Amino acid sequence: MVSRVIPVDPFDLVIFGGTGDLAQRKILPALFRRHCAGQLTGAERIIGAARTDLSNAEYRTIVAEAVRVNAGAKACSGGALAAFLERISYVALDALGEAGWQELSRQLRPAGEAPVRMFYFSVGPGLFGPLAEKLHSHGLANADTRIVVEKPFGRDLVSARELNRTLASHFDEGQIYRIDHYLGKETVQNLMAVRFGNMLFEPLWNSQYVDHIQITVAETVGVEGREEYYERAGAMRDMMQNHLMQLLCLIAMEPPAKFDPDAVRDEKLKVIRALDPVEPHHIVRGQYQARLDPSDPHPSYRGLVCNPRSSTESYVALKAHISNWRWAGTPFYLRTGKRLVNRSSVINVMFKDAPHSIFGAEAGRHANHLKIRLQPNEGITLSVTIKEPGQGGMRLVDVPLDMSFAEALGPEGGDPPDAYERLIMDVVRGNQTLFMRGDEVEAAWAWTDPLIAGWKSRGDVPKPYESGSTGPGDADLLMRRDGREWRGINP
Repeated sequence: MVSRVIPVDPFDLVIFGGTGDLAQRKILPALFRRHCAGQLTGAERIIGAARTDLSNAEYRTIVAEAVRVNAGAKACSGGALAAFLERISYVALDALGEAGWQELSRQLRPAGEAPVRMFYFSVGPGLFGPLAEKLHSHGLANADTRIVVEKPFGRDLVSARELNRTLASHFDEGQIYRIDHYLGKETVQNLMAVRFGNMLFEPLWNSQYVDHIQITVAETVGVEGREEYYERAGAMRDMMQNHLMQLLCLIAMEPPAKFDPDAVRDEKLKVIRALDPVEPHHIVRGQYQARLDPSDPHPSYRGLVCNPRSSTESYVALKAHISNWRWAGTPFYLRTGKRLVNRSSVINVMFKDAPHSIFGAEAGRHANHLKIRLQPNEGITLSVTIKEPGQGGMRLVDVPLDMSFAEALGPEGGDPPDAYERLIMDVVRGNQTLFMRGDEVEAAWAWTDPLIAGWKSRGDVPKPYESGSTGPGDADLLMRRDGREWRGINP
């Protein structure tokens, strides 16, 4: 199966924060890979903008190194990098002052010469408003302009509403692309394809047949390099409120009438609004401890943030319920954490046992299990029950029907685009399906804020867990109390 690459319209893209970590690790390498794939026509202009005083040549040197380090060995070879760098330029610019804005205006093509004009806010949320104001005061934005904003989009409902109001005072909702890179992953989008493109699953996708659903996003890394931010945010704000919430919406939403950005986002919003408040005994918070193994030592979370009394969680697990017709009574277990034993993002859909076993007690209990792997080794596994070969009597065993995307599609499937590649090209096309809408963000915070306020008012302290483990023991108890167990990150 050969993937077809469709070139996009020419565009002018300004990356505010163009010398920053995100631009160098993700945005610029993603654009280069799309160049290598033949999706860029050569008429694009990519302008880095930051406070540092650099020449075009100096900035191109930074971009070249970022591409060599982060674009991947298979991106392309030959003279591709030189060709890519030809469309790169730089403007030294002050987001809060006047310096550099006239030069930026000079570098942008007049309306009509570049059908698409985009501004990527790869900066802190505190600069979203000033940048939006400057774009309008200098006449750089029009009705066709698109802006891309990165998380964190607020730290609570109040700040999210304020950010939305600020952006809405300068841009229509249809011009604002709130990016969550998890939604750009191939398998995340396949959640919709699996559910709504296969008659096999959708009739069973409800509380009558599904026992429970687990969503796990586990990381082996700690908070190194993000200590200041993470101490203010914690796992709940950093991961649960956005990444895991989005996965929950895609796995639980009703079929939209059509594959249209607002139709999809309307259904996701309904899921968030149908979430019940989470009971205090259905939440577990954890904080990783130092790892003393001399072959692979790690400092504790508190040691890294230099706060021996920190109560910020690096792990959170919870049990949620959705009060609607489809999911009433079906629990959703969500967990995410740092310094865990394996890197794994996976959704497990656990179906109920057959209502009656004709094989007797000796056959054991068996239920179908759909495992959707987001990373690493993206793919889908369906566990089915068969007779165990070579045994007397009717002994049953569960076996996987496994589809690894890399194996199933093979080399002809090409090197699939990563999340940032896909999402940036969607901005160029004007497709907002995989981007969060303002009311969706606010609804997520409206559900999250009481959870955070609750554990603060109770004085809850995160449970310690060992670096390189599966998390705090209380998270296992959360499942065992219901006669269930976690799946997804054990070696």
